[in-house]
Amino acid sequence: MEGIFFSDVSGIDPESHIICTYYVETDGSLERAGEAIAEEESIGTWTDIGTVTTDIQRRLAAKAFQFEKKRKGIGLIKIAFPVDLFDLERGGIPNIMSMIAGNLFGLSALKNVRLLDAEFPKSVLSHFPGPKFGLEGVRELAGTKKTRRPHLGTIIKPKVGLNPSQTAEVAYEAAVGGVDLIKDDETLVSQSFCPLEERLSKVMEKMDLVKEETGRTVFYALNITGNLNRLFEFADYAVENGANMIMLDILLSGLAVLQQLAEDPSMRLPIHCHRTFHAAFTKNPLHGVHMRVIARLTRLAGGDQLHSGTAAGKMGLPEETAEAKESNEVLLQKWGNIKTVFPVASGGIHPTLVPKNIEILGKDLVINAGGGIHGHPDGTRAGATAMRQAIDAVMKKIPLEEYAETHPELKKALDRWGYRYAEKSESLEQRYGE
Repeated sequence: MEGIFFSDVSGIDPESHIICTYYVETDGSLERAGEAIAEEESIGTWTDIGTVTTDIQRRLAAKAFQFEKKRKGIGLIKIAFPVDLFDLERGGIPNIMSMIAGNLFGLSALKNVRLLDAEFPKSVLSHFPGPKFGLEGVRELAGTKKTRRPHLGTIIKPKVGLNPSQTAEVAYEAAVGGVDLIKDDETLVSQSFCPLEERLSKVMEKMDLVKEETGRTVFYALNITGNLNRLFEFADYAVENGANMIMLDILLSGLAVLQQLAEDPSMRLPIHCHRTFHAAFTKNPLHGVHMRVIARLTRLAGGDQLHSGTAAGKMGLPEETAEAKESNEVLLQKWGNIKTVFPVASGGIHPTLVPKNIEILGKDLVINAGGGIHGHPDGTRAGATAMRQAIDAVMKKIPLEEYAETHPELKKALDRWGYRYAEKSESLEQRYGE
């Protein structure tokens, strides 16, 4: 392979490049596809131009340097982007994404392309302080550093429609039942039926009452997502009026907004990151962006908790479970001086599914249940208690059925939703074909 957009492995210094892995399907060769991506995403264009100097080519051309062929026209390509390409100080994460995941998805040379991973050298990490609290900081505030049990979270249900007093009452019932986290739904901000200011006041009054009654700190993640001016007004209001956590729809608000919040010295609250909209580009295994990349960027930007997928719940494919596990590994692994992030599993979880989620995703996990708590036959408090009992059973290595014999809330939940986790057998090939 020859040309300014190619290199061999020996020519790539991992400490001076961001190295990306792409899954590619093309009617041509993988080599030509790699060249097309490297060219489009760095210094090239569709035709020869006289304004590109030899110095620009030498310093700034991205280089395809590794090809793993699966079948004809299908395989994995690694491309190295010189760090000098990026404005890390002022361009930040938007500039990084414009390079490594920009126009390439529309290239005519590619039938499908998916950004699978991005590896960042220390010189890049040094520009990003990362989470202010992170997993360990949140555990410290909650008092769970010694027990290391999974946290239990819930979403206020119905997701919209309750007024502030009703929201606070649901939150209180869930907190007394045993949850560690209560969050707004991603669709609730400050609608006329539930203004943010009044909702925060009433919910935090109840959380203070729970603290008095139980001695436990229960987080309330207030959704501050909105247009830019209002978002930062909401953030300031939350800090000044007793909030203990904020929530942001990070892909709709933007990772640059998350970074600005996290790096603001006045932001003294953990940031709970919701990934709504992600499936528009993460769900298709053949095209788009792997959730692992979003996890990396969220950690860079400073999120303290991130919804990263479930191992058992609404997800249907083994590959989707694997993606959740891979994303969590990114959040929890050693990564320079950047703190770890608390992964959140959410979506169709009820007590029966607790053991499988912990088995696959580990104990450093927030298990988030909406319907699986509020849909309990005896209501929200009993639903939260049943979920905590399921977590406790796993921590004590006792089967759920056995633990339920002396824990009536758990038994009623198992009677309603089942005693056994049903494995999904649909494969990637069955859904998408050969």
